[in-house]
Amino acid sequence: MSAVYARRRLATLTALTALASGAALLTGAPAQAAPPAPVSAATARTYLGQLTVKAEGSSDGYSREKFPHWSTQSGACNTREVVLKRDGTNVQQDSSCAATSGTWKSPYDGGTWTAAADVDIDHVVPLSEAWKSGASGWTTAQREGFANDLTRPQLIAVTDNVNQSKGDQDPAEWMPPTASYHCYYARMWVDVKHYYKLTVNAEEKTKLSSVLNGC
Repeated sequence: MSAVYARRRLATLTALTALASGAALLTGAPAQAAPPAPVSAATARTYLGQLTVKAEGSSDGYSREKFPHWSTQSGACNTREVVLKRDGTNVQQDSSCAATSGTWKSPYDGGTWTAAADVDIDHVVPLSEAWKSGASGWTTAQREGFANDLTRPQLIAVTDNVNQSKGDQDPAEWMPPTASYHCYYARMWVDVKHYYKLTVNAEEKTKLSSVLNGC
């Protein structure tokens, strides 16, 4: 086997391996554009067992301003516009990075929207929930990082009134209307809470355990 042929064969095998790995990563993920995939259900069950169970703290002192959000990410684009672009299809933006057209499918309820105004960016673990489960002791910079986290499955474009109905409720109190998304949502929630070392209350853990055991 010539050295040139060997190099070409290795390059082909490497490319095929990368394609296979990419396909594996997509297994079980929603079909539409989405946030970074959360950990698997098995890993989420392990992570859930590692979270500290504690009654929620007080909301005293909480305000959304203590979690600076929609920070500038690049040029004129803030976090909201980055998520709208990421989670939509054929999204067009103007010179200020505002989405002027596109299509968004909300995995929470299956709604499809063609106006950015009909779409909210949900914090999977709400800011108030984070405050009551540990973030009250963070610095403002840490809270800003949490509120604008594009690396973990913490931000997602969804139907605005569905997001508003969720408010700051945890999974024991609210789950997405689309039942088939519950497993994915629980994985997202646990992934984020585990990374940020946030606590869970007993009812929240019971609900998450039930969902994850059914995945």
